[in-house]
Amino acid sequence: HVQLVESGGGAVQAGGSLRLTCTASDDTIGRYCLGWFRQAAGKEREGIAAQDSRGVVNYADSVKGRFTISRDVAVNTLSLQMNGLNPDDTAMYYCAARRTGLCDGLMESAYTYWGRGTQVTVS
Repeated sequence: HVQLVESGGGAVQAGGSLRLTCTASDDTIGRYCLGWFRQAAGKEREGIAAQDSRGVVNYADSVKGRFTISRDVAVNTLSLQMNGLNPDDTAMYYCAARRTGLCDGLMESAYTYWGRGTQVTVS
């Protein structure tokens, strides 16, 4: 069973940056499709970034050009660098893993393993 733990959330002013990290319990980082999702209060969870095992990335239009997803296989971590934050980015952020190397989009239902989330608040 894969365990994912997010960290790095917090409060930041508009225009600022944050870097989220997701640490996996095993070598999941190297083998699987990995994604970042977020859920704002009163809204459905949305996929915002994903990276497959080959390194190919996919971003939602809402974060394209501002957020960067990356992985470090050596330390089993997935990161999300977030720049140019605005209040619409306020949400709980989750990392997730799919039991395949290919991502095939940002559909929540395609991901099997989930972290508990880290809160990001932009004012």
